[in-house]
Amino acid sequence: MSDDDLFAPPGDAASGPSGRPPVPPPSGAPGAAEPRAAEAGAPRPGPTPHGPSGAAAPVPPPGPGDRPGFAPETYYAPGWQPATPGVEPLAVASVPAGVVLGPVGVGLGAAALSRVRSRGTRGRGLAVTGMVLGAVATLGWVVGGIAWWQGEQARTPLAGDVDAPRTVSAVQLVLGTCLDELPPDGEVSRVRAVPCADEHRAQVVGRTDLGADEVWPGQDAVDRRVARVCTPETLGPDAPEDVRLVVWAPTEASWRGGDRTGLCLASSEAPLPADLIG
Repeated sequence: MSDDDLFAPPGDAASGPSGRPPVPPPSGAPGAAEPRAAEAGAPRPGPTPHGPSGAAAPVPPPGPGDRPGFAPETYYAPGWQPATPGVEPLAVASVPAGVVLGPVGVGLGAAALSRVRSRGTRGRGLAVTGMVLGAVATLGWVVGGIAWWQGEQARTPLAGDVDAPRTVSAVQLVLGTCLDELPPDGEVSRVRAVPCADEHRAQVVGRTDLGADEVWPGQDAVDRRVARVCTPETLGPDAPEDVRLVVWAPTEASWRGGDRTGLCLASSEAPLPADLIG
């Protein structure tokens, strides 16, 4: 029996002398044949998709609609945004304070600007507005105060004879005040008072004050009431014969402004003596 007979299976007469087919040698043994493809032109088996270490398969080439060199578009959640800075409270308070309290609004606005720069808060425009309103209100207060003071000064009666020439309001004149000259007829608001020892051509020789709470009685009624104190009996014995008496009474406009003073003045074309009052 040959070596082939030892490996041939029983019952196959066409396989060899003993009827068994030959057994192929182990793979890699001498004489072993290379495996053949089942059909001509069939592809040979390639390597497995994964290497020995189990590495990931390579990325396939981009398709017709993909941009080469970029991975598929990925979306992410929006990142964290810092909180919006709040409005500086002092800036808000400076606006009404500037309107009502004037200088307080200026101070609050300046403090608010300092905080806006140091803390990064909002409200710079409000702070500037408060400062501007405060400055305007303060200026208005100053101007109004000066006007009020001047008005009060214009109503304060003189002491009588003045020490030096000065321009005064007509309602400040009192009995005995001397004027450099008599103003033209009509409404009189300001006059020039001079010392009676100086040359003068008019002097107050009578005065009457009407009631502060009285209702305007009309121009004729007011003139008559003032004329009662404007008589020749008010003049002294040294008064020149050419002296004439003039009545100054409040007008309706000056009455609304608080004027209640009626005056009697003696005037002359020539300089008058030092005192005309009897």
